[in-house]
Amino acid sequence: MQTIEIKIEAFGAIERLLPKALAFEFVEDRMVNDVLTHIVTLYPDASHAMEKCVCAIGEDIVTRQTPLNQSCTLVLLSPVAGG
Repeated sequence: MQTIEIKIEAFGAIERLLPKALAFEFVEDRMVNDVLTHIVTLYPDASHAMEKCVCAIGEDIVTRQTPLNQSCTLVLLSPVAGG
């Protein structure tokens, strides 16, 4: 199995709970949820925000069950209230 690098970019409230430069190496074929679980293990204060965040890769919103089989940047977006 090959390893892939997942870089994390966070915006909104979740950005304040995580370090600026986050990147992890995983074996390929992990899911987005595996990455989020790993982040919460390292940064437990972010768990509540992580439950509510939306994830994106590039321009595409992805589900937590999306498989990650190549290196990418996973964007974490805090929910926004208002309209």
